Amino acid sequence: MVEPFTGSTVLLALAALAAFAVAVIAIRIAIKLAVRVGLVAAVVLAALYATGMLEIIPGV
Repeated sequence: MVEPFTGSTVLLALAALAAFAVAVIAIRIAIKLAVRVGLVAAVVLAALYATGMLEIIPGV
């Protein structure tokens, strides 16, 4: 069943290109999400520090 797809070099190249494009888009989305989560965490920690509530967190 996989043979028709892997038998043609053009189809194999297109499949590799599509997989690469999906990976690049997924990495870009993950980076954007990580930056947003980091910014929210920084704001929350700054607010907790400013209000003096940071000491209720164990280990801090």
